[in-house]
Amino acid sequence: MNTLPRRQFLSTGALAGAATVLGAPFQRAGKPKLRLSLAAYSFRSFFKYQKNSVREVGDRPMDLFKFIDFCADHGCEGTELTSYFFRHNITPKYLADLRRHAFLRGVDISGTAVGNNFSLPKGPQRDAQIAYVKQWIDHAALLGAPHIRVFAGREAKGVDRQQADQWAIDCLRDCCDYAGKRGIFLGIENHDSIGSAKTLIEFVEAVDHPWFAVNLDSGNFRTADPYADFAAAAPYAVNVQLKVELRIGNEKKEADLKRFADLLRKANYQGYVVLEYEAAADPHKAVPPLLKELQGILA
Repeated sequence: MNTLPRRQFLSTGALAGAATVLGAPFQRAGKPKLRLSLAAYSFRSFFKYQKNSVREVGDRPMDLFKFIDFCADHGCEGTELTSYFFRHNITPKYLADLRRHAFLRGVDISGTAVGNNFSLPKGPQRDAQIAYVKQWIDHAALLGAPHIRVFAGREAKGVDRQQADQWAIDCLRDCCDYAGKRGIFLGIENHDSIGSAKTLIEFVEAVDHPWFAVNLDSGNFRTADPYADFAAAAPYAVNVQLKVELRIGNEKKEADLKRFADLLRKANYQGYVVLEYEAAADPHKAVPPLLKELQGILA
């Protein structure tokens, strides 16, 4: 099957005949507003419930109620509840209890994150992935979470990346229609094949939906200058995740968090800035001083 690169998607006959509904880049009125949140993924080794398993955690076990408390106790305005760590028998009551707990602790549920793969042809596997994301859209609505981080996914062996992108775009449009009716943004992360601002922006433009934008991850650009890519993509962001390390080539370097915050202000970003801690040190010890530092930087 013939496929087109991302940059040609918008010039195809199918898209040329469609109404322009792109929500991003955002032209926000007013001044920048950077609100601090923390991703549950930062404590990934301490949660009993994992995406596809249950583990025994002997040392300082964490659940989502305790994680909300941690966010509240350390001055966060928001809490990002990664889907992987929810208990497996999710019920409306469980979601309502989490929402109630966060409200009483004075923090917003800034969003959640799923680990989908939309780089699949039509068939049962793709249908299951779409159903999975739509289920989490319903969960997010009950939680009061306005944003879900999504992926394009990884192509199967022997599949052209451009074809996999088109499959992902089709799935995302379907899910964005569903999400928009519930007031939920889907934010595509610069992940897998989307490793530069150029490919990220082209992907958003190809999906072309008012409820679709960028989940901007500072640590996932695979370019010579991640700061430049971050700045270019910032106007398209509906959620931002900051990491304390960058990868430049094969080398890890400490991130300049203030520089990232300044780039967000320059883009007039207004929304959550989520610390997603992935470094090797114990998050119980490393995260509190980082949150304190970010409170000063984001204020």
